[in-house]
Amino acid sequence: MRRSVDTWLDRFAYSHPRFGIPHLINYILVGNVVIYLLDLFSNGYATALLGLSFDAILNLQLWRLVTFIFVPDASKPIWFVVSLFFYYFLGNTMEQQWGTAKFSLFYLCGAVLTFLASIVTYFWSGGLFSYMINLSAVHSTLFLAFATLFPEAQIRVYFILPVKAKWLAVFYVFVELWDIVSMNRAFLPLMLPILLPALLASWINYALFFWSDISAFFRRIVGTTRHQNSKQTINFKKATKQAQQQKGYIHKCAVCGKTDTDYPDEEFRYCSKCNGYYCYCSEHIHNHVHIQ
Repeated sequence: MRRSVDTWLDRFAYSHPRFGIPHLINYILVGNVVIYLLDLFSNGYATALLGLSFDAILNLQLWRLVTFIFVPDASKPIWFVVSLFFYYFLGNTMEQQWGTAKFSLFYLCGAVLTFLASIVTYFWSGGLFSYMINLSAVHSTLFLAFATLFPEAQIRVYFILPVKAKWLAVFYVFVELWDIVSMNRAFLPLMLPILLPALLASWINYALFFWSDISAFFRRIVGTTRHQNSKQTINFKKATKQAQQQKGYIHKCAVCGKTDTDYPDEEFRYCSKCNGYYCYCSEHIHNHVHIQ
């Protein structure tokens, strides 16, 4: 049986329970606070020194391969504080759900893919741009992962407005795509090498851990589309429409004669074993002689 990539990741996490760092998100957030405070007193020099730059790594500033993980996302104090609380909640919830090994693997894969994206940015832009200074895109897909596992969870926007996680995730994806689609065409060649690699890296990281869910989702879409466009479904809809126009009802039990017009609350179903479109009420769907 062929396994999907997320199944292999699950097996690795299960086979190596000691892999990773417990409460990893807490250490990342502490690093965010330290670098943020250093930036306040150095006019952003700490981020410039510790952020991810492929050009600087080529010049043997190898510490950036680790330190960029701790560079904070937000610059304004209020959004920085909000992000701390938000990622603290997301990270610890996801680690509790996944376990330390899988959660650490998620961030490790995200960091590696972010580094690879910085290489793509560097060469795509001809060496003009090499910065992808933090894991902001990976943090965003951490929220997508949370919304996938807990779609009905209530997230309070601005600590006031309750919104389900799944709708916030849809809004996030829309905004990310809209930022690219609506971009001024004059700036597109300049900004695309900066925005697209990081975004794709984070989404690839998400896809690696939810490949089974994603593939099942698209299989359902394809299956539904095929069913809606199948000859049997088209003929059924045509016959249903004709019956409603000619007889005044859509469904009629082939045994007792009940119709959906006379019994609007009755449940009618069609038997797949009968030769033709024969409808039955709930009383006779499992209690009739199959018509051949």
